[in-house]
Amino acid sequence: MNYVVPVIIILTLIFALIKKASVYDSFIVGIRESLSLVISLLPYLASIFMLMEIFRASGLSVKLSEILATPLSYIGIPKELCELLILRPLSGSGSLAVVEKIFSEYGVDSYVARSASVIMASNDTIFYIAAVYLSSCKDKSAGAAIAISLVSSLAGAICACLLCRIM
Repeated sequence: MNYVVPVIIILTLIFALIKKASVYDSFIVGIRESLSLVISLLPYLASIFMLMEIFRASGLSVKLSEILATPLSYIGIPKELCELLILRPLSGSGSLAVVEKIFSEYGVDSYVARSASVIMASNDTIFYIAAVYLSSCKDKSAGAAIAISLVSSLAGAICACLLCRIM
């Protein structure tokens, strides 16, 4: 297992020699292209990070989770997981802090903690991914894709809670 990365590098160099490609020049071209991608990503990422931090620091996520606790409990999601469901599409680190809080309050073997772990592992930061995608494509309308992603995330959370309840 320790030899995987060196073997990949050596195989890449051998392949480049066979194809008579200039490895260094290709490396420089790749860096140049990645820098332009990073520069185009910065405004999108900065806006997502600022909005997410304002959302969390203002306490709006806690208030929204209190409002959604009752409707979500009807579909099988415990009220303790509401804040996680709200923060997960926005922030990986914010949702990780919520999971850590759940672990310390309820224990890692509890139903709520197991459900939080499955939700954390099976969902991703939807708005971050949308920002990265939109920065590199010409069509900037992603409303339907984000809505579908959020509904899928909710369906995944419902399934996670159901599976953790029966296991």
